[in-house]
Amino acid sequence: MPLDTADLVDRLLAGQRRALARVLSTVEDGDDEVLRAIVAALHPRTGGSHLIGLTGSPGVGKSTLTSAVTQAMRDRGLTVAVLAVDPSSPFSGGALLGDRVRMADHAVDDGVYIRSMATRGHLGGLSWATPHALLVLEAAGFDVVIVETVGVGQAEVEIASIADSTVVVQAPGMGDAVQAAKAGIMEIADIHVVNKADRDGAQRTLRDIRGMLDMAPPGEWTPMVLATTAATGEGVEQLVEGLLAHRRWSQESGRHLRHRRAAARVQVREILLAQVRRRMAGLDEGEALEAVVAAVATRELDPYTAADRLLAEIG
Repeated sequence: MPLDTADLVDRLLAGQRRALARVLSTVEDGDDEVLRAIVAALHPRTGGSHLIGLTGSPGVGKSTLTSAVTQAMRDRGLTVAVLAVDPSSPFSGGALLGDRVRMADHAVDDGVYIRSMATRGHLGGLSWATPHALLVLEAAGFDVVIVETVGVGQAEVEIASIADSTVVVQAPGMGDAVQAAKAGIMEIADIHVVNKADRDGAQRTLRDIRGMLDMAPPGEWTPMVLATTAATGEGVEQLVEGLLAHRRWSQESGRHLRHRRAAARVQVREILLAQVRRRMAGLDEGEALEAVVAAVATRELDPYTAADRLLAEIG
């Protein structure tokens, strides 16, 4: 490990927040050699945090709810890190990292750390660097790490692969019973939350979600359905109690270990795929690629055999 990186890691493990911020920035930059060194040093120090994923469509109040949950966790004496993912513009590439604005109440609390991260074009509601950033925050010793995803649609369920407890947030007026019954994001929730429950239609939304769950086959864990009004704090205590209950159940049932293994499988697979993509990128202008492309075009090779030859080439 480069000396300056080793020093950064040591200072991070000693609890220095400035070092934590610099390590997170280094992770986001994605230099492969440095990233490998950081992950190798920090990975043995992880695994003790409660990773909470909070996801839902734009406008349902995720940031306000995240802030309220953070305060409730702090009231219990738990330290909290928040990783807020904001969308990058597909046109300019820029991002307004504005989620921290809604969490300004925690700015002077030493037990809370808030970090915004842009998607940089990554799909699924998260940034490419999110799993590595979570590892860094776990190594920093936070009791709870909350990941607030960018506003997502029905098929963006990546958060469930990395979070120990997944909260799907909805708001009244965001859809009807047919919408609730659609596959996708509704199926990943350990806890369903109808936020802005002081609005008209909240009870109908709650009924629709419960009806959807009644149609689903029973699983190990029966998802909770809760109502909150994050702006006033109503229902937040019940949500936090539900999250802590889910964590206890997960650890006692063995689900926690199974889920962490599944998350590790996904992460290793993604790293392998990224390495293959990088090696393939090195072949883009090379003679080997051009030779097999020409052979496929003239029907001397089929595409599968061509792909096998290229895989053997990159070793």
